[in-house]
Amino acid sequence: MIQQSVAALQKDDKFEGFLLVRSSEQRVGNNGSAYLDLTLADNTSEMNAKVWNTQAPAPGIGTVLKVRALITEYNGRLQMRIEKYRASQTDDEIDYSQLVSSAPEPPENMLAAIYATIDAMTNPVLKPLVKQLVDDAGEPLTYFPAAQRLHHAERSGLLHHMTSMLRVAEAILPCYPFLDGDLVRAGIIVHDLCKLGELKSDTLGNVKDYTQDGVLVGHLVRGVAQVEEAARALGYSHQDEYVLLLEHMIISHHGVPEYGSPRPPMFPEAEMLHWIDVVDARMNEMQGVLRRLKPGVFSEKIWSLERRLYHPRYLSEADAEGMDADGTQDEEDNRPDPDAAYERLL
Repeated sequence: MIQQSVAALQKDDKFEGFLLVRSSEQRVGNNGSAYLDLTLADNTSEMNAKVWNTQAPAPGIGTVLKVRALITEYNGRLQMRIEKYRASQTDDEIDYSQLVSSAPEPPENMLAAIYATIDAMTNPVLKPLVKQLVDDAGEPLTYFPAAQRLHHAERSGLLHHMTSMLRVAEAILPCYPFLDGDLVRAGIIVHDLCKLGELKSDTLGNVKDYTQDGVLVGHLVRGVAQVEEAARALGYSHQDEYVLLLEHMIISHHGVPEYGSPRPPMFPEAEMLHWIDVVDARMNEMQGVLRRLKPGVFSEKIWSLERRLYHPRYLSEADAEGMDADGTQDEEDNRPDPDAAYERLL
């Protein structure tokens, strides 16, 4: 399958090829005409797409479409105007490795790093408990994303999130030597493990929906129950100090009730877990947005961040070659007015 990558597309390009449906919705415009609002992706990036004046049902999330489209621009952001599309067929020669966004490291390497971290622990309660929880996660951990649409929404994204957070922790822990390093590391490894039961993901890392358990209970509450069950199997009481601390870290790592945590972090390691989680999630989201923006352009409002983002004209990027010595662009600055109306995407 040879086709142009989404990340390489420019305004006025014509695209024809296969793309993965990441979001899909039928809408009605201000003029009363129905249209499809899609997010289509390959393994390099994703792009909003419109099918105008159609009553066709929205294609399923995780399905593959063959698309013919013109690349347009709206509010400084590239967009596909789909001229023709169809669902993929069994005889299509589709290379799924070109369509699925994946973590930057092989899952087996990231999983090995997790186990190496556990092996290096010295805490006699946390070490066997965390190992048991990772063992119980099994094969799904190798391909599961960390979210449906937000941070680390990619194949093996959960492992990517865990290992990235561990790297952040190793950089921060020397700054605060009073922290219990094993407790911070244990919280990082187990805090999101129960997303494996919260999301409906295929082996390509595409999440179609939340599970019934994920909606009714959620990974924070289920994570506490899972720790208690594993601790009991290992002969520990749920009242043992480190079992209770780990449970608190899971249930408090979202920080505030508005984001699902019934308790705020109540000791330093729990607070550190919360902020490392926030930093890693937001940096991953921002990196993804900047990949889809041209330098010097503002994004639409990112609802999860409650703000618009700006892609700085970094000197390390290719467009720096077109800058004058004072840092201004040779060509006309085509940034949109920050106060201009924008379309909010789901």
